[in-house]
Amino acid sequence: MQENNQFKSGFISIIGRPNVGKSTFLNHVIGQKIAIMSDKPQTTRNKVQGVFTQDNSQMIFIDTPGIHKPKHKLGEFMLKVSKNTLREVDVIMFMVNATQKLGKGDEFILEMLEGNETPVFLVINKIDQVHPDNLLHTIEDYKEKYDFAEIIPISALQGSNVDRLLETVEKYLPEGPQYYPADQVTDHPERFIISELVREKVLHLTREEIPHSIAVQVDKISKEEDKEMIRVMATIIVERDSQKGIVIGKKGALLKEVGTRARKDIEMLLGSKVYLELWVKVQKDWRNKASQLRDFGFREDEY
Repeated sequence: MQENNQFKSGFISIIGRPNVGKSTFLNHVIGQKIAIMSDKPQTTRNKVQGVFTQDNSQMIFIDTPGIHKPKHKLGEFMLKVSKNTLREVDVIMFMVNATQKLGKGDEFILEMLEGNETPVFLVINKIDQVHPDNLLHTIEDYKEKYDFAEIIPISALQGSNVDRLLETVEKYLPEGPQYYPADQVTDHPERFIISELVREKVLHLTREEIPHSIAVQVDKISKEEDKEMIRVMATIIVERDSQKGIVIGKKGALLKEVGTRARKDIEMLLGSKVYLELWVKVQKDWRNKASQLRDFGFREDEY
């Protein structure tokens, strides 16, 4: 319970080795599949993966990809970025797999956290797959290595103890503003880049016929179950029915070519195979409607 209805907000970094369940946790908390990016080195400084808003708090979860011993200059640079990010958040969640023993990868992350004043939670995931006695051994092993602010076992897949984890995180957050609208659950910089890649291909293929009257809205990004493929669904917005016909082309040929060209660039961006679905929709005079401009990513401070 918050006293005097004081609003709390803050940033939480989730770190850990691959396949410990970070994405499963985020998707459970947010209520939909949003965590789909690969762990290849990224150039973005902070990547907001999930925004969880309650009546009295807002938690902004940040993924810190690629925490491993660097093998080249780029790896060294990304590690420095990761360290800086960890110093700037309010809580660090170090997630481990309950079915795996403490390994060299975990020890490397713990060494990186030494001297960090940010509260570190040890989140032991997949407790539904181990015997309670083994879980106690895992807790003792990690306690010997680091002085954690909290140690919380969970099952992200089943949702066990996740509510308790969120309640505990909230206690560590400072009073602060609501950074995102209550209904916003994610903020992927990739969405804007993908929309621009699609728009670019439309402009290349239609030339002067479709000038500035198109926008592209990325409707959904999701990872296909059991497949190394990301599904991207996007809508090309035009202002007139005649423009819709031009963008689709004869027997859908132009739209197909837009998709083929855009998909190649999106696959390079995401580092994964991509299945791209495109639709064309008419929204008359959208350029003069403030709400639609915001929806399509145009902000007043950019003009």
